[in-house]
This record gives sequence, C-alpha cells and structure tokens, in this order.
Amino acid sequence: MIPPAKPGGRDRKTDMCQVVNAIFYVTRTGCAWRYLPREYPPWPTVYGYFRAWRIDGTWQHIHDRLRADLREMEGRSAQPSAAILDSQTVKTTDRGGDQRGYDAGKKTFGRKRHILVDTIGLVLLAVVHSAALQDRDGAQLVLAPLAHAFTKLRKIWADSGYAGALVKWVRRLRRHHRIDLEIVKRTDDLRGFVVLPRRWVVERTFAWLSFHRRLSKDYEYLTVTSESFIYISMIRLMLARLA
Repeated sequence: MIPPAKPGGRDRKTDMCQVVNAIFYVTRTGCAWRYLPREYPPWPTVYGYFRAWRIDGTWQHIHDRLRADLREMEGRSAQPSAAILDSQTVKTTDRGGDQRGYDAGKKTFGRKRHILVDTIGLVLLAVVHSAALQDRDGAQLVLAPLAHAFTKLRKIWADSGYAGALVKWVRRLRRHHRIDLEIVKRTDDLRGFVVLPRRWVVERTFAWLSFHRRLSKDYEYLTVTSESFIYISMIRLMLARLA
C-alpha cells in the first residue's frame, strides 16, 4: 500500500520499511524529526514521505484497510453497524496554529480530538479542532462524512454532552438507512468513577492513543497533521494484532 516511486529521474534508493519504522519511532517516542537516530534515513527524507502520504491520503488508506482486515480476523463484518463517539481535550504548545482555544469545561487551553470508534475500539473517523468548539458542534465535523461513508452504520452511542439538536441532525444525515444517535446517560445516584455501558470502549481507545508520546500533547501546527498521528498510532496497534 506504500505508493511506488514516481516515474522518471533517479531510482528510489530509500528503504521504505525503514521510513515507516522511523515514522513509528517518532510517533511512539515523541521526539522531534531532526532527532531521529542515525540508523534511520535522514530526517528530511522521512518527514517528506510523512507529509506526502498525509496529503495524498495514504495514511487513511492504510488505516482503513488494516481496520477492515482486523475486524474480519475478529469474525466481524469489514464495515461496522454501531459506533461510539467522544472527544478528548489536550494541551497545545508554543508551536502555535490557528485551531486553538479554551475548553471551559476542562479548564484547558488547546485542542479537542473527536473520534468515532467501532464496538471493539478501532477508529473510524478522527477530527482535531479548537478546544473552544462545543462537543455538539465538533461532532458535526466528525460525523458529516457518514452521509456517504460507512453505509452499514445504524447506531451511535454518546454521552449527554451530545444531547439535543444533534440527535435530529444525525437522523437527517441520510435519506435512507438513517443513523440513530443514542445518549448513554449517567444516573445521578452514582458517585465517583463508574464504567458506563458502551462509553468505556472509546475511553479505552483514548488510553491506547496515550501510549504514544507524540500524542501526549498536540505538538503540531496543523490539525490535519495531528489527525495523521492518530491514524498512525492505530496503524501500529492494528499491525501488532494482525501479526
């Protein structure tokens, strides 16, 4: 699934396996590109491939293919019929970027990672946006592709932060095979940490992502770069399971 070398010019001499391993190294350790160990190709070369594959959709293509393979290995259909939605607020650094804001609920300045996962925790869609954007508005960004994607999806679970007009908006996404957004509420008589049905799956996915130090904060200038690192983190996880 790695794009072949472009026609014309000199032959490609860079080992693509080493390039992928170098990108995994940056994702897992959180180091800056220029601090890549010498056993990997030069960092400008590695970053160049990372950026090119982000722009042409290679990371998304690899991720979606591996997710389908892993679901089939688990005895499931390649396309999910149910999913869980949630967001995570993370701090940003002095690197900057225009998509930054203050999340009053979490009292954190930074960005939100909005992800939609299937019932075994594999990411279906991921969008990174300003933390100042409310969950209901951010959900529309991540759910909008469902109008033409994941056509077998019928049910989405989410917490009470997504209640209200968003439920009807999701119903209107499709003319046929409509999606039902169900709010999983926490009862008032529960105190402290309680594992809630369905919602714990997406929380576990956030925990998987936190194993990658590049995602401990949002270090990226562009939100699309942040989204790529989410997909790359899941690619590492799925490759390990498939192997």
